[in-house]
Amino acid sequence: MSKPIVYIDGREGTTGLQIYDRLSAREDLELLLIKEEKRKDPEERARLINGADIVFLCLPDAAAIEAVGLADRPNTRIIDCSTAHRTAPGWDYGFPELSALHRERIANSKRVANPGCHATGFISIVYPLVRMGILPRDAALTCFSLTGYSGGGKKMISQYEEGDRPPALSSPALYGLLQNHKHLPEMEKICGLDTPPVFVPIVDDYYKGMAATVPFHMGQFQGVSTLRQVWRLLSEYYEETAGGCGIVRVEGDPEAPETGIDSGFKIYANQRRGRDSLTLIAAGNDRRFTVTALFDNLGKGASGAAVQNMNLMLGLPEETGLNL
Repeated sequence: MSKPIVYIDGREGTTGLQIYDRLSAREDLELLLIKEEKRKDPEERARLINGADIVFLCLPDAAAIEAVGLADRPNTRIIDCSTAHRTAPGWDYGFPELSALHRERIANSKRVANPGCHATGFISIVYPLVRMGILPRDAALTCFSLTGYSGGGKKMISQYEEGDRPPALSSPALYGLLQNHKHLPEMEKICGLDTPPVFVPIVDDYYKGMAATVPFHMGQFQGVSTLRQVWRLLSEYYEETAGGCGIVRVEGDPEAPETGIDSGFKIYANQRRGRDSLTLIAAGNDRRFTVTALFDNLGKGASGAAVQNMNLMLGLPEETGLNL
């Protein structure tokens, strides 16, 4: 049997390079590479796009839309890592752990939209709570999400890593303060919320890793009254939907002393750096608590998720080539 042919359009960017790193050593795939001088040649790009079985788009939104227009071969399947198609009709949302239906649609899809990094954290927490019926769709939610500076791409990486950088970059920076962050539409739509959350993304002086946190009052919930009930329901949900590979898991039983979630417990946003998995941690008490999604913004938040989706589309074990 011939090997699946894969092309990464935009391999020079941060997400594209990370996908390439995960695929280049694999012997079960054939990678198409574009010559440097042809990188922006539409004819050469179209030739490679239509010569591949799977195409990753690691491009700005406008360029991703243009690239989709270049694909005229019916069997070419696309995974778009940009924001352009995450809420678009005809595209399947690439988060298989959300439900068996999501996994099935991805596996059979011709067009998959890879989730945004901040959105991945928020949706991993809120989607199952809404789907289980314990969190109403009209809940007024907030989310603050810490990310490493690699999430800003090459330009931001150079700003943080150049020798003569401004002192302000040594401290956390809040952004998206006008509540117009590009991940908000998918956060609202995928979770089925009546309104988007109040969202505060924060970039800090470390390379990669993400901690997206949603605070709750127990009074927002229906049918549950303790933090452990919420934790148990989340645990059972992902045990059922995770596909047996453990890419998304729930840790930290609130009533088990050995988990260490006590007055001295800390979560560091880069704890899952270098991994393609995501961990949910619930902490607090039966009146007020938080759920934090802890993952790598370049792993399950971008390139790792894209490779997982590709594996599903090719009928391979979804954890193939990933670091869990």
